Amino acid sequence: MKIETKTAHFSSPLYLESGRILEPYDITYETYGQMNEAKDNIVLVAHALSGSHHAAGLYEGDRKPGWWDGLIGPGKGIDTDKYFVIATNVIGSCFGSTGPMSPQYPSEEPYRLKFPVVTIKDMIRAQKQLLSSLGIHHVRAIVGGSMGGMQALQFAVDYPNFADRVIVLAATYATRPWTIAFNKVAMEAIRKDPRFANGNYAKGAFEEEGLDGLAIGRIAGHISYLSPRSMEEKFGRNYVATDGLFELFGRYEVERYMEYNTANFARNFDPLSYLYIVKAINTFNLSRGYDSLHDAVSRIKAHVDLISFSGDYLFFPEEMAHIARMLERGGQSHTYTEVQSDYGHDAFLVEIDKFDDHIRASLAAG
Repeated sequence: MKIETKTAHFSSPLYLESGRILEPYDITYETYGQMNEAKDNIVLVAHALSGSHHAAGLYEGDRKPGWWDGLIGPGKGIDTDKYFVIATNVIGSCFGSTGPMSPQYPSEEPYRLKFPVVTIKDMIRAQKQLLSSLGIHHVRAIVGGSMGGMQALQFAVDYPNFADRVIVLAATYATRPWTIAFNKVAMEAIRKDPRFANGNYAKGAFEEEGLDGLAIGRIAGHISYLSPRSMEEKFGRNYVATDGLFELFGRYEVERYMEYNTANFARNFDPLSYLYIVKAINTFNLSRGYDSLHDAVSRIKAHVDLISFSGDYLFFPEEMAHIARMLERGGQSHTYTEVQSDYGHDAFLVEIDKFDDHIRASLAAG
């Protein structure tokens, strides 16, 4: 599979939903496969909170492939022998696109907390600019899960003629209080960590030891991404063999798992980017800027495939079902599938075998 990674620079202003302007800005993106002459085989992939443009394949020397490698590639659900796939890194991220630790032009000093709040609308507006600069004005499909699904829905509403199909997994029409509350744990843990220093930390400050506040906040995130049943099946009440049961800080296996995974994340993800992206998720509301949610959804012209997961405790299946009912009332082309899963919200990343045929069929449909 041919993989190309590039960064596009834009000197023209990006007008944000808040009224502020981001100028200049960069977008890092990755492509897989070949665009055909008719430019009708293009699939845009949008990433979730902790993702990036590296959605598939292996970089030289790496052992871990892109975050949706099980879905994207030759012969896979999104077949790169057939489709030209573009995965972009959202603005606000820490993986190449302009974010809070990027230099604030014309200075070389990072924005830090001077970086403007960005929304899902802003993210897709920036992506639309990127695609236009590449001569792409229409795509076969937009595919995304979680925050990526929010982007796919926002594209379908704001740019109704841009995509033939929109495939949305494990997302919602507006972030609900339950999810915002989980996100609050992470935000406060980061802000209250003394080493966060109100955002005035040096670049690369946490690459070796991580930031404890981000690691603690990520534990809350992991709890919301999994489900009670998946935790029971994965860990049970198993205790770490080398820890004493009557040691105060002796650990169950589930505790060790949380420590290990969140410690790695805290070394690799910038805490300011985490705060800004979580803010974008919290503020997501498909109806903002329109008279109502019905008004927003009624703008959609693309065929919409909605895929929810029964064990999702972050964005509940009924939230996706609500979108399906609105599309049904509007007579708009769509499908709704609730995948039976005990894994939780992360099922869209790890139980690909349960929905890849659905995506394959949707992309192949007329």
